[in-house]
Amino acid sequence: MNPTRLYRLVARAEAVTWALLLTGMFLKYVTVFRDGSSLASSTTGVGEVAVSVFGMVHGVVFIAYCLVTVLLFVDQKWPVSRLALGLGAAVPPFATVPFERYAERAGLLGDAWRLRSDAPHGLLEKLTAWLVRRPAQGALVGLVAVAGLTGVALVVGPPV
Repeated sequence: MNPTRLYRLVARAEAVTWALLLTGMFLKYVTVFRDGSSLASSTTGVGEVAVSVFGMVHGVVFIAYCLVTVLLFVDQKWPVSRLALGLGAAVPPFATVPFERYAERAGLLGDAWRLRSDAPHGLLEKLTAWLVRRPAQGALVGLVAVAGLTGVALVVGPPV
């Protein structure tokens, strides 16, 4: 998978999971029955479950999006300002899609991984080159990193 396709995939997945989380929050906090009860307080607990499940899914995809953004920052030689914009785009709902479109138009996303053929310089480029030159192992490392960071986030607790 080339950098453009990978970034498009995670940017759109991040936006979809935002929509799911916002839907869960709507069900939990806004949907109220005629008797004054809400889905969160109903016997089914639909709103509470939706926020828990969609929140977890969104958190996992958020972490994946951030890791892919850092990977592209190193491989495609983005300026630090673009890295900050890319990471910042993950915070407001749905902002990853416009940033991904901007990044493609601005030439920040390549059709090929630079470090598959170029010689890496420095520790970050050497690590990135190893990941992109071995796609299966790189994907496995990515999954382990997402799982590990998700575990840390669960220990730290939900965002306030």
